[in-house]
Amino acid sequence: MKVLLVNGSPHAKGSTYTALHEMEKIFKENGIETELMHVGKEAVRGCIACGSCRKTGKCAFDDSVNAAAKVFEECDGIVVGSPVYYASANATLVAFLDRLFYSSGFDKTMKVGACVVSARRGGLSATFDELNKYFTISGMPVASSQYWNSIHGNNAREAVQDGEGMQIMRTLARNMTFLMKSIALGREAYGLPEKEERVGTNFIR
Repeated sequence: MKVLLVNGSPHAKGSTYTALHEMEKIFKENGIETELMHVGKEAVRGCIACGSCRKTGKCAFDDSVNAAAKVFEECDGIVVGSPVYYASANATLVAFLDRLFYSSGFDKTMKVGACVVSARRGGLSATFDELNKYFTISGMPVASSQYWNSIHGNNAREAVQDGEGMQIMRTLARNMTFLMKSIALGREAYGLPEKEERVGTNFIR
């Protein structure tokens, strides 16, 4: 089994990475392969609603989004990490996720999603809610921990001092591992849930 870890911070080894790395250690202990992508430092532009992906199956802008889509398709789960900027996720990460989830046409049903957020002080739960929406619109179960998936610290040195936050990450990784393995067994025994043909209803008719 494999999990894609996405670091949405511009700092490669900051507090967001510290949270993801704590999860990574637990995944490896449980036989889960991981791949870490650092996208927060890149110049990722937002979606321009060109519709090209509906024809080609990939984003018209051939950057880290298309590279991540190939990895994501083969994974059983994804963990998205972000610092908090003005009670929101890093704008680069939001642009990345908008394009990743919209342009990738593969079925994400029952892939497990989780997000982790880091902040010096506040805005964590708002960012946590923002990121979870990418999973819940895609038929993806969301892994939970013993508290909202957040860690405090203005840098890696401070983050490792947040004992509760680090424990939250370990618990999240264990819960996510259990969920992915349970879904794999369920898929083998029962298959995926039946899907109806999608109904799209506009508010203005």
